[in-house]
Amino acid sequence: MGSQEVMTWAGKNVTVAGLGVSGIPAARVLHGLGAVVTVVNEGDDERSRTQAAELEKLGVTVRLGDGDTLPEGTELVVTTPGWKPGKPLFAAAAAAGVEVWGDVELAWRLRGPGAAPWLAVTGTNGKTTTVRMLASILEAAGLRTAAVGNIGVSLLDVVTGDDTYDVLAVELSSYQLHWAPSLRAHSAAVLNLAPDHLDWHGSMEAYAADKGRVYEGNQIACVYNTADKATEDLVREADVEEGCRAVGFTLNAPAPSQLGVVDGILVDRAFVPDRQKQAQELAEISDVQPPAPHNIANALAAAALARAYGVPATAVRDGLRAFRPDAHRIEHVADVAEVAYVDDSKATNTHAAEASLAAYESIVWIAGGLAKGATFDELVTKSAKRLRGVVLIGADRALIREALARHAPEVPVVDLDRTDTGAMSEAVEQAARLAEPGDTVLMAPACASMDMFTNYNKRGDAFADAVRELGASA
Repeated sequence: MGSQEVMTWAGKNVTVAGLGVSGIPAARVLHGLGAVVTVVNEGDDERSRTQAAELEKLGVTVRLGDGDTLPEGTELVVTTPGWKPGKPLFAAAAAAGVEVWGDVELAWRLRGPGAAPWLAVTGTNGKTTTVRMLASILEAAGLRTAAVGNIGVSLLDVVTGDDTYDVLAVELSSYQLHWAPSLRAHSAAVLNLAPDHLDWHGSMEAYAADKGRVYEGNQIACVYNTADKATEDLVREADVEEGCRAVGFTLNAPAPSQLGVVDGILVDRAFVPDRQKQAQELAEISDVQPPAPHNIANALAAAALARAYGVPATAVRDGLRAFRPDAHRIEHVADVAEVAYVDDSKATNTHAAEASLAAYESIVWIAGGLAKGATFDELVTKSAKRLRGVVLIGADRALIREALARHAPEVPVVDLDRTDTGAMSEAVEQAARLAEPGDTVLMAPACASMDMFTNYNKRGDAFADAVRELGASA
């Protein structure tokens, strides 16, 4: 995995930017290594004060309500992923010649001798599902592994913990990659690229460049999506180890050095002795749950990374069969009166909603919420022929209504102007009224949830509860 720089942490003045899920572990780990740690945090609310008190008991200094000023004597800044690159703190660090690392960079630097290699996954949508599929495949091969990173399991905790692993399945966000300059994965995949988090990155070009960092220094395979040229472009631009290969995944029959689908079978023409003439069967489409097109793509990406690590074909099949997706990801809730009800509350942007809508033929679509600056013309244009009807909810529903009027004027639309707790029940009732036997009522909002719900999980739960109420009254 390349040479590792040995750092002396004792007495080193480190500033941690931000409390929260990655800042607190970073402060704890650094303090444990003997560093002199100061945490700076913009907020000064009750939760921040509670977190600060816990760290101060350890001997960590915490400055609340001031995230802009660089503490005197700082030799390194470790930032939480959410802090935007344009912050005054980072400008001050640059002026002082002080490096800025993210928590992932810190974890990478703290790996011990013989540490487990990383198989890394990034992309706009599908990261968590793909990483969990990958971990399931690796486990089926008898390897000690864990799904870690942006998935919610701290990489810092894993690399500094007592458990040992053969290989890690690592989900990385664009934020994390921005602050991880020395990360060098065994192999990595960029699943797709669509406009997202542009307020953080500043431009689509900067967002794509940060995603592309995942390929830097790859040893065996850079896995890309043949249907998304931008991912292949990132591979071409990457500086990789000698002999590292570009490996594509496709929903069509694969060319040499690709994984794809032939007659309902997932096949590998990349990691076989004769790529020109041979293809290795890996699994059947029915082994992937749910077998929606975008999820087949996730499975192929996971399989490519596992095969890059040397996993046998049987483990791909067994791992995919054992995998079950997380809740609220294109999850079938129930059938009521011969209509399927599907919860894809996790579809919080237009790219995810487009993939979800592509999985069904005749849809009553429940959509809306916080648009986060998104536009909906392209999504509606691509999905119009599948729409039986639309029920709109949430703060920015007018943006979707206007796109529907422009590109699908014949599709009936119900516009719900309410945000109370009963809004989802009415949305489901209205969708049921529009649906006919054989249709799918799909909640794929294409928007964030925070205008009406705590998070997308709560939104999905409300949908499922409303569907069950509908079933009970049917």
